[in-house]
Amino acid sequence: MPEYRIVDAFTDRPLAGNPAAVLLLDEPYADAWAQGVAAEFNLAETAFARRVDGPEADYELRWFTPTVEIDLCGHATLATAHTLTELGVPGPYRFTTRSGILTVTADGDRMWLDFPANRAEKREVPDGLVEALGAPAVWTGEVGEFLLVELADEAAVRNLDPDIAGLAEQPHNIVIVTARGSATDMVSRVFGPRIGIPEDPVTGAAHTVLAPFWAERLGRVELTAHQASARGGDLELRLPADAPGRVLIGGTAVSVATGTLNL
Repeated sequence: MPEYRIVDAFTDRPLAGNPAAVLLLDEPYADAWAQGVAAEFNLAETAFARRVDGPEADYELRWFTPTVEIDLCGHATLATAHTLTELGVPGPYRFTTRSGILTVTADGDRMWLDFPANRAEKREVPDGLVEALGAPAVWTGEVGEFLLVELADEAAVRNLDPDIAGLAEQPHNIVIVTARGSATDMVSRVFGPRIGIPEDPVTGAAHTVLAPFWAERLGRVELTAHQASARGGDLELRLPADAPGRVLIGGTAVSVATGTLNL
């Protein structure tokens, strides 16, 4: 019977950050089984890591929301690397995923995720977006499944009370709202009702979009970020000069539960 671990990611204390379930598996598994397990946990993401033998990666890593498999997930990747560290598996950790090879390296108690950077292209404000958000957009852009929306200020982001059903009618799976921060370079919140996540507590993948956006605005390649959900979470971001098109996302994690699936 497989064991699991619940890890709070992008936080240094329990009951904050973004919780993910992590399963380390030895054998192949059915997609329907994985989706059912993710629905049972009912967390934003459940990570399934399976050992593989290959020149580029040591684990296959997949991420499931309660309703769908997704292409990229930062907090569940961090949670998986944290789990491997606690089990005494030496890093760096190399994962083969839907988004290519992803590497996680430990530096003290902080993990650094090496992810692809996603630069949003400016677009007109989509129909119905302002009504769904309940706040005017200063700037909007898109890249892949992400819609990036800049709001007037940090208070607008923190006080946002969107119409989740209205956001689900938008054509993008993930809506990121952001503004310049006070204590950090940027603040954000992330909504994904189309994929079963009304609001995600802390979203590593969203920061692959936020990092190049704010790096260009602020003229810096090292940034701090806070995701202003109810649980909240903190991240460090770097755009390495020797690896254009990549972003390093730094964060910590805390294990809060372990158990065995009776499946």
